[in-house]
This record gives sequence, structure tokens and C-alpha cells, in this order.
Amino acid sequence: MRHLAIEVGSRRFVARLEEEAAPKTCAAFLKMLPFSNQVIHSRWSGEAVWVPLADFDTGLDFENHTSHPSRGDVLLYPGGFSETEILFAYGSCRFASKMGQLAGNHFLTVVEGADQLMDMGREVLWKGAQWVRFIDLGKR
Repeated sequence: MRHLAIEVGSRRFVARLEEEAAPKTCAAFLKMLPFSNQVIHSRWSGEAVWVPLADFDTGLDFENHTSHPSRGDVLLYPGGFSETEILFAYGSCRFASKMGQLAGNHFLTVVEGADQLMDMGREVLWKGAQWVRFIDLGKR
């Protein structure tokens, strides 16, 4: 199994790539690594933070998609009704935009650091944008 490190501000998580369930999404995201940007609190989705990617064309369709990510799930929305984005659920969440409910490709699951998720989300909510970085840890 392959894992990525996700750094949000001073916090670090390890996430498993969901290569069996979302092979195309995982492959596309791996090509983007190392990836860094700013993460902001979601406006519509509940307890989640997101990285807006505007009109970035992932070349992906829906794959292992969900509107109800669990705590620690990371989704890649390939665009369409709303802008392309990465959504990182830290608590109760229903993926949505001003256009309504969305579904994103679940391609990462936090396997280390879950105890920091709520603190990470609250920090982004109350202190504003934080830097996020995704780093390939290779096979573990």
C-alpha cells in the first residue's frame, strides 16, 4: 500500500491511497506531487477544509465518489457543476457547493494523526487559510 503525508500548518497526517477503489484518481494525483497550496474552511460542506483549484482540468470522471465523506477522507472533485477542488473532511460533512450537493472521488484515507483532525479544522476555521502539502511516502 502506498501512503502520502499531508501537512496542514504544523500538523502532519499519513493517508493511505485508495488505489483499488480509485486507481485513476490516485494516479492523476501522484503526478501532481509534491503538491502544496492553501487550504481554507469549507463554506457549504460542514466540518471540512478545501483547496480550490478553479478550472484545473484533472481529466478525470467520477470514481469511488461520495457526497458523504467520513472523518479523515480526502476527495478530489474533478469539476463540472462547481470548480475543481480537494475536500478534506475532519468531522461531519456533506459535500456541497452553492450549486447544491456534489460528489467527489474518495482517494485518500487518514490512517495516522486522526486525533489531530478536529484541531486542524478548528484552526483553519478560526485562524484562516493554512498551507497544505501532500508528499509521497512511497510503499509502506
